[in-house]
Amino acid sequence: MPDTEPGGRRHEKYHRLIATAARHPPMATAIVHPCDEVSLESAVEAARIGLLRPILVGPPARIRDTAARCSIDIGGLELVASQHSHDSAAKAVELVQEGRVEALMKGSLHTDELMGAVVARTTGIRTARRISHCFVMDVPSHPHPLIITDAAVNIVPTLEEKVDIVQNAIDLAHALGTEPVRVAILSAMETVNPRVPSTIEAAALCKMADRGQITGAELDGPLALDNAISEEAAAIKHIVSPVAGRANVLVVPDLEAGNMLAKSLSFLANADAAGIVLGARVPVILTSRADSLLTRLASCAVAVLVAAARRANSAAAIA
Repeated sequence: MPDTEPGGRRHEKYHRLIATAARHPPMATAIVHPCDEVSLESAVEAARIGLLRPILVGPPARIRDTAARCSIDIGGLELVASQHSHDSAAKAVELVQEGRVEALMKGSLHTDELMGAVVARTTGIRTARRISHCFVMDVPSHPHPLIITDAAVNIVPTLEEKVDIVQNAIDLAHALGTEPVRVAILSAMETVNPRVPSTIEAAALCKMADRGQITGAELDGPLALDNAISEEAAAIKHIVSPVAGRANVLVVPDLEAGNMLAKSLSFLANADAAGIVLGARVPVILTSRADSLLTRLASCAVAVLVAAARRANSAAAIA
């Protein structure tokens, strides 16, 4: 992999993340409907560098035709046949239920098709946790990765749903080796204002953390974005907390705010955004055709570390 991306962008944080994940055994992963060049390229490269052991789930003729047309060697990869994209998603979920794979990776199907199979009431792989999405952002000008949640799944989450969204992000941060985890509950201001519901929910989430309903991190909120990530801005506002100015997890009020924040960082600050869905029995790797190869591999690396942390936690619970 090159040290720089197009335009001279350096992403040392993603390179370190991939190197850390590659120390684990390759993770069995269902690549769901990989019928385009991006999907196959991602799977083959992730296998080459030791991140994944891909199982391609899709129509065999379409997959082989794409591989031949794009000169991608898939000869050593297992292929599970399906008829169409919905069938690919269903068969990939079956592989999870059979214990054959530890993750799912989106191919050339709509996210709704994949997630529909994941959350299906009778055949899906939901858990007691709310499903939520996290971006792991590599912002070249920022000293450490930023986790942003939720910018892709939950549109206007309730306070109850935000508890799971926050806990999913905290667990992800620990899986990535982030210590300590500092969570900023974002709003447009840093004071509680009854006319701004997100400030009320931020205060409630922080008190829930005080009472042990959310664990594993320091929480503070409401915080405006500048007060969350800039120590100078926090000092000017006289905000004293372990989180202000040093947050590494950013919890947004709703999907619109999160989407705009993530895309602003991507298009104005040259950031890359590795994406993962949490709260199911296995992590779900979500990538975009517009993502660079490095970003797609970083998403795979995040899933590898999440799965490794789950195995370690399960072993500790048994012991």
